[in-house]
Amino acid sequence: CRTASGGPLVCPPLRWGCVFSLGSCQGNSVERKIYIPLNKTAPCVRLLNATHQIGCQSSISGDTGVIHVVEKEEDLNWVLVDGPHPPYMILLDGNLFNRRVMLQLKGTSRVSGLAVAVSKPSPPQGFSPGLKCPNDGFGVYSKDYGPQFAHCNKTVWNPVGSGLSYEDFDFPIFLLEDANETQVIKQCYQDHNVPRDGSGPEYPLCAMQLFSHMHAVTSTVTCMRRSSLQSTFSINPEVVCDPLLDYNVWSTLQPINSSGKVDPKKEVIIVATRIDSHSFFWNIAPGAESAVSSFVTHLAAAEALHKASDVHLLQRNIMFTFFQGETFDYIGSSRMVYDMEKDKFPLRLDNIHSFVELNQVIAEQCHFLLFQVRNLLDILSNSSMGANVTLQEAGYSQPLPPSSFQRFLRARHIPGVVLTDHKTAFQNRYYQSMYDTPENIRMQYPEGLSPEETLEYVTDTAKSLAEVATVVARALYRLAGGANNTSAIQADPKTVSRMLYGFLIKMNNSWFQSIIKPDIKAILGDVPQHYVAVSSPVNTTYLVQYVLANLTGTVVNLTKEECLNPEKTPSSEKELYEYAWVQGSLEPNSTSRVPYCVRSTVHLSKALSPAFELRQWGSTEYSTWTESRWKEIHARIFLVASKELEVTSVGSVSQILCTP
Repeated sequence: CRTASGGPLVCPPLRWGCVFSLGSCQGNSVERKIYIPLNKTAPCVRLLNATHQIGCQSSISGDTGVIHVVEKEEDLNWVLVDGPHPPYMILLDGNLFNRRVMLQLKGTSRVSGLAVAVSKPSPPQGFSPGLKCPNDGFGVYSKDYGPQFAHCNKTVWNPVGSGLSYEDFDFPIFLLEDANETQVIKQCYQDHNVPRDGSGPEYPLCAMQLFSHMHAVTSTVTCMRRSSLQSTFSINPEVVCDPLLDYNVWSTLQPINSSGKVDPKKEVIIVATRIDSHSFFWNIAPGAESAVSSFVTHLAAAEALHKASDVHLLQRNIMFTFFQGETFDYIGSSRMVYDMEKDKFPLRLDNIHSFVELNQVIAEQCHFLLFQVRNLLDILSNSSMGANVTLQEAGYSQPLPPSSFQRFLRARHIPGVVLTDHKTAFQNRYYQSMYDTPENIRMQYPEGLSPEETLEYVTDTAKSLAEVATVVARALYRLAGGANNTSAIQADPKTVSRMLYGFLIKMNNSWFQSIIKPDIKAILGDVPQHYVAVSSPVNTTYLVQYVLANLTGTVVNLTKEECLNPEKTPSSEKELYEYAWVQGSLEPNSTSRVPYCVRSTVHLSKALSPAFELRQWGSTEYSTWTESRWKEIHARIFLVASKELEVTSVGSVSQILCTP
């Protein structure tokens, strides 16, 4: 460090009221000289439903504590009993981030917050902070229908589920995403905070401050009422929470008028998957097995089916549907059912011939759970002949797993099938967790590949999912009335590989860049996450929309002006198709792209729970999940000279200067 004159800056022996800098003193800001910010973190935030608040928050000015590293359970004794400098900020090893440990910490005033280090490799015993019975109470089973299956009485779907995501913590909890930042904290702890010979370390000590104060409290009923009153009577209303919302993505094999109504006599087969996931931490939702494996398979099946030469002649239409917000009590599917019932959607429930859902399909052995239909199983079994996919019927005594299909059955008895890789409990040991990553579905690449080579590399996982997609596409063709040989209906493993790479490893890749509109290219972040959120559409929705359009649409010879304004072109059939002017690929040895116009039947529809349209914030029929608002979220570490300064240092930067 140097003074303005270039000489060395010398601080005298530390006094009360003086904080040491941990990093470089370069820069104009006093704050930057005192704190080391932690830039790669993800907070636990507060969510609310009709009756509860869950998640975490800090005090309004942030919470501070002396850092203690906990790498084994014995280390907790220092935090909970022996340590002389409470409250503590714990750097917790990812393997100890479990319900038993967290409830111990929740029950003490000696803890002011947590920073959780990612466990690498993933915990071998599994880790799921979700519920053992996901979406309980919002599916088809109840005391009035199938009570023997309600509340997971027959099958506990997620046995490793700890319910940790559904607890309420009154201190902040952050995930450390960068191993280098984790090491900086550990080094600071080693240098200053390690107990010596069983006695407490002396000041100065390494401390951490976490900011994540949430505005909403108690429940969705409370926060929505407060926001509504503010909006009604205040000039500058302060909204404290927002409904979880986004859009469903849907398209049809044969075009329909999206603003009209399908003929009541026309039968439609619905194919469905969810496209969202969740974890304990905000916007950390990789969802490799819980969501991505199924919706990628669905997209591949849609592409394969569209390539069949006679699809325009099929007796029944097929609707490919991708639901958002299903993790939170079936937001997307319940909204579509509601819209169908209220004549706010082109289809009515009466149009639905049957329902096929893809739900966690990563294993090569798939199970079909049926409802009121026998020929579906026969068609699926026949379609699997010659494919490396083993199909088994789960049996009529087995309930349906958590699935969008349940919301449709809740409204009407519809023949259908859920395709999944588990007969009873989930095979996925990392359901709704930060560890449901590409490694969880065994995606492996040779070392030394460039990003472009990795994008194009066909993994064994891609081959397996392509086989499943082929079986599904052929079965749908038969179910829709197709009579020709189905051997030519084949999903493309290379397309599946590209999708897995884009949705799980790197969104900002050359293929995704080429198929989206120029004005939304900013959505292509590096690490994909699939949380539904409160602003829409989210990245996942946009990309599913444009991937589906790319795989099932047609490149048409329209200029940019004609593509952006198809209603001005008489032959565009705007009521049947959507048009998108996309970026296109880069020209060889150039930074210029070759844009083009895509015509497709891909549409968006609301994925907002009907509870909010009806203002029934305490509903037990529809999802009521909201997310609290906040002003700032950040984390930082610093050296503190005394217990008194631990308080004053976070309140006023101007008071913590080195003085002679």
